[in-house]
Amino acid sequence: MMHELIFALVAFAFVTSATPGPNNMMLMASGANFGLRRTVPHMLGVSLGFGGMVAILGLGIDRIIHENHALAEALKWISLAYMLWLAWKIATSAAPEGVAADARPMTFLQAAAFQWVNPKAWAMALGALSAYAAGVGGALIVAVVFALVNLPTVAIWAAAGQALRGFLATPARLRLFNGVMAILLIVSMLPVLFH
Repeated sequence: MMHELIFALVAFAFVTSATPGPNNMMLMASGANFGLRRTVPHMLGVSLGFGGMVAILGLGIDRIIHENHALAEALKWISLAYMLWLAWKIATSAAPEGVAADARPMTFLQAAAFQWVNPKAWAMALGALSAYAAGVGGALIVAVVFALVNLPTVAIWAAAGQALRGFLATPARLRLFNGVMAILLIVSMLPVLFH
């Protein structure tokens, strides 16, 4: 029985981590703009930051959020405002060697902190905790499984972005790509926000 539950959790973690969402859109944009090597701290921040978020929520905060509609709504709109700001930053970014020479990929801590304002991360964490966690021990198992499954899936998105670097070498293509990624970032969060 326990093996079946773990298998179901791994499948849930894979599907929710691999599908398009704010983290994956930003990682693809980072891979395209900065390359895979410079995006590694961002990838680690997503994986470990999300695992940490699940563990912290599993201490009982998830139940408080489920029971407090006003708090859940406030979190949703704060997340939306932050995502719109991030979409604007992506849409207006340029290649590091271009106009925005001071541009930098997200750091480990920035990516880890980002999980707390990512509506898809909230939906994934709360859904996984309600379906697969029984107590704090169960929440820790969910957190570890997500961290382990998430890292290779987010790396694929960053690698896909890097694979596009040659095509995006011209400023016009890069601007178009970043604009599309910004739009996809906004679109990727709409189902979660308006669920």
